[in-house]
Amino acid sequence: MKQSRILSLTMAAAMSAALLTSCGGGTAAQPSASQPSGAPAGGSGEAITTLKIGGIGPLTGSAAVYGLATKQGAEIAVQEINALGGLQLELNFQDDEGDAEKSVNAYNTLKGSNVQVIYGCTTTTPCVAVAAETFSDRYFQLTPSASSTDVTSGKDNVFQVCFTDPNQGTTAANYIKDNNLGSQIGVIYNNGDAYSTGIYNAFQAQADSIGLSVVSVQTFPEDTNTDFTVQLNALKDAGADLVFMPIYYTPASLILNQAKTMGFAPTFFGCDGMDGILDMEGFDTSLAEGLMLMTPFNAWGEDERTVNFVSAYQAAYGTLPNQFAADGYDCMYAIYAAAQAANLTSDMDNAAICQAMIATFTSGSFSVDGLTGSGMSWSTNGEVSKAPVVVSVQDGNYVTQ
Repeated sequence: MKQSRILSLTMAAAMSAALLTSCGGGTAAQPSASQPSGAPAGGSGEAITTLKIGGIGPLTGSAAVYGLATKQGAEIAVQEINALGGLQLELNFQDDEGDAEKSVNAYNTLKGSNVQVIYGCTTTTPCVAVAAETFSDRYFQLTPSASSTDVTSGKDNVFQVCFTDPNQGTTAANYIKDNNLGSQIGVIYNNGDAYSTGIYNAFQAQADSIGLSVVSVQTFPEDTNTDFTVQLNALKDAGADLVFMPIYYTPASLILNQAKTMGFAPTFFGCDGMDGILDMEGFDTSLAEGLMLMTPFNAWGEDERTVNFVSAYQAAYGTLPNQFAADGYDCMYAIYAAAQAANLTSDMDNAAICQAMIATFTSGSFSVDGLTGSGMSWSTNGEVSKAPVVVSVQDGNYVTQ
């Protein structure tokens, strides 16, 4: 795609550097509110000066590492954007504890505070619940990390910055096959979780299509499971030399520990839900040595954009950002760019803003360069297009493969 807008931020001006592009021809320039093809004109009032964004995700509970990361990554972006002057972003983030009912309550709280755009939810099940509400109420919604196709299915107003579950499953099978990572593949997945099941289903379908040998498939019903010895023994007995685990980091940490205890040492391969395992309190990171996972962001990357974001995040929060923080950061810049391109005006209600943002995201001439992908663009079904990254854990760090 041709670049038409590039936003470069310096540390002195706004804590870190980021590049943001809306594509459609022309030379690099500061972002403008030029209208992409297919976008409706703004209202008849003056240009909107502050866009109120409502965020939803778990700040407490077992999934808090994800929600806190998406919130904090978004906050870094908001600080940078607001330091530029012009359009300002105001983020009101509510805790849903990773629970669907509480996420809807959080959404209703945000509606009562007159937000104009919804950012979130962070996890899939709450996001499906909230997406049904935003579709009915006509709020534009962008999620950093809820990856199930159920989030966007039948809803023209909901978009994703993360990969969809089927995309991850298909890509994982191809990567394992193309790189000869294993000849006897085992699987452990949570059959009570939409995220885990969606990835597995796509993985198995692609494995069958390309001739990848899956010798054993093991399941568990919920992430509160603590004993995986039955599943691991079955995989070991089947001769699995690679175990695909489309699961979250909490059960994965237990599986890695129990596998070591029983002397089972295949290659373990996960997806973006496993990002954050190295930051778990009390987790022995040596247990993850050699673990491979797909993630769109590597905090140990050496490109300028990543280095500056990591520096800003560490200065603000005292820890390394994970993929979820980077997704949150990219969400704010995508919302910011689209709001400018859509010519939002102060007399537009949430429904008019929603329609203008949808038209911008799906115009075919709008894209964003971010931390998690260059030239990110969106289809009419809300799915993002960007290249995946595979990393392995080496000496407690991610190393891009």
